[in-house]
Amino acid sequence: MFNRYLMYAPMAVFGLTGLLLYQYFMAQNTEAGFRDNIVPELIGFCLEGFFWIGMLSYFQKTRELQRKSELWLSLRGSLRSFLSYLDIGFLDENAEPISSQALENDPEIVSQLIEKLHNQKLDLESLTLLKRNCLYSLPLVRDLVPVAAQLSASHMRWWIAISDDMRRVGNYNDRENIEKHVMLLLKNIEEFDALSY
Repeated sequence: MFNRYLMYAPMAVFGLTGLLLYQYFMAQNTEAGFRDNIVPELIGFCLEGFFWIGMLSYFQKTRELQRKSELWLSLRGSLRSFLSYLDIGFLDENAEPISSQALENDPEIVSQLIEKLHNQKLDLESLTLLKRNCLYSLPLVRDLVPVAAQLSASHMRWWIAISDDMRRVGNYNDRENIEKHVMLLLKNIEEFDALSY
């Protein structure tokens, strides 16, 4: 929020200065030579400053949003295999699995998987695959904590919770605890997705 004010402050200074100069000199009965030569230059300078700072601020904000979007996608991409194994565990005989792109980009997929986990039981093979995947993916997910911190402190907290639940899924051997922590993991991913970047 503070950075936004710093970005708009120079625009406000140039804009207000230009308006004040215009009002003061055009309203006063000053010498025509000064008013005709200097005042238009000063007003033009202020308007140019207002325009260029506005344009540069816009491009900077656009690049920052693009960078944050790429960071978020890299984080969500690291969870793709876990979500894919979970989706495959719930598939009917002739159903098609969810595409990789949807698993990475669409937060609604997580909500659908939570609903399926409420209503269906995973078979032992699917649970074993989820355990293995969590153990395999855990080092990568932990290494991405600094990336999540670049988005915000809230993103980092939820990402740490995600990595903790992955560790627990990988370490437990009974169905009840694995399913419980798979559910917690999905809910943490849902909370992570709910944060704006």
